[in-house]
Amino acid sequence: MKTKYKLKCLGCNKIIDDNLQLLYDSCEKNAFLRTIYDKKELKLKDESYGLYRFADWLPIGHTLDGSGAPITYKSKKLCDELGLKNLFITFSGYWPKNGAEMSTGTFKECEAYSVCGRLPKKYEKTLVVASAGNTARAFAKVCSENDISLIVVIPETSLNAMYFSKMINPNVKLILAEGNSDYYDAIKLAGMICNMDEYFPEGGAKNVARRDGMGTTVLSAATTIDKIPDYYFQAVGSGTGAIAAWEANLRLIEDGNYGNNKMKLMISQNFPFLLLNESWKRKSRELYSYKDEDARARIEEINAKVLSNRKPPYSVIGGLYDALVDTDGETLSATNEDAKKAAELFYKIEGIDISPAASVAFASLVKAKSEKKIEKNATIMLNITGGGEKLFQKENKIKYLKPTMIFRKNEINQNDVNKKIKNLK
Repeated sequence: MKTKYKLKCLGCNKIIDDNLQLLYDSCEKNAFLRTIYDKKELKLKDESYGLYRFADWLPIGHTLDGSGAPITYKSKKLCDELGLKNLFITFSGYWPKNGAEMSTGTFKECEAYSVCGRLPKKYEKTLVVASAGNTARAFAKVCSENDISLIVVIPETSLNAMYFSKMINPNVKLILAEGNSDYYDAIKLAGMICNMDEYFPEGGAKNVARRDGMGTTVLSAATTIDKIPDYYFQAVGSGTGAIAAWEANLRLIEDGNYGNNKMKLMISQNFPFLLLNESWKRKSRELYSYKDEDARARIEEINAKVLSNRKPPYSVIGGLYDALVDTDGETLSATNEDAKKAAELFYKIEGIDISPAASVAFASLVKAKSEKKIEKNATIMLNITGGGEKLFQKENKIKYLKPTMIFRKNEINQNDVNKKIKNLK
């Protein structure tokens, strides 16, 4: 597939053509690939292009129908409430009166439209995506509407996230990891499915299209503000969104039209699941780990389940550790109660509901301001990664995607996966 970009291995600096690979196999290091675009200066397309108005910096071979782009605006009321001068909200979700048209209510649509636009048309294999909920909903919508064969794997506890305004087409199959399984179990099960020839992994953070799709939030902010922000606030599970923000920041510096500063990454997690916080406070590339029972207990406590990735891309070259080092970043946290109060405040002032994860980010911003971690006059980007879900459900007759297949915990092994998936229709 002829492209207008190359891929660079961050472990050995090898420049290669894109053949949908997730890593450079010849590199002996654990390292991400990164897209190097022919166009160093970003030229926005018309808003009618949706997400693809940022196509200059998306690793796509074609566009798909139905995309929406993140919107960025300055909230005077929130600035006044928090005592800030330059707070900008980048909103990805469903808020039609303000121009936000992501019907799944999450910035995971940015990933899905980018990842699927990278695939050749009528690709012969079936895409497999593991998710804690939001990513599955976004990919199911995009693949259903664009006739792309897909399997989404989620824990059963995330089943209520699979809601839509119209029926999902049969080219999309939903598989559950049963009972008290979590995102880690979904990833494990998806990996076993991908060991079969007919299927291939979306790749998560390793997929350059996922990261560059997420990075459009920063492109939206910088092109609206006309400068790179000073601070970037986001709640994270894997941290892929923060990595994407950092990479977009580096491209904007190379562009030269938006300044040369690096945003300070201010990433937050939902207490008590603080895996990334624990890792970063040690200032070591090594990822901290919870024991299995402890991890599951912590995940059970948090409301923002999508922030519960147990194997985030922290240590990999070009991953979250490097992003935090390069931007002098910080890790923050918010309790369920903090996030609930933040969501209520956002709704009161802005008039739109925000997701549990976005509520964690907003709560962390409120706390950072009270603790004087950010200056009053600083230019701040708050990445609201999901919102308008309640509005969408209120305005539409909701339909839930039913699972095609369910795996009990003792069936998450290669032999059972091979047997059951062969019967998938």
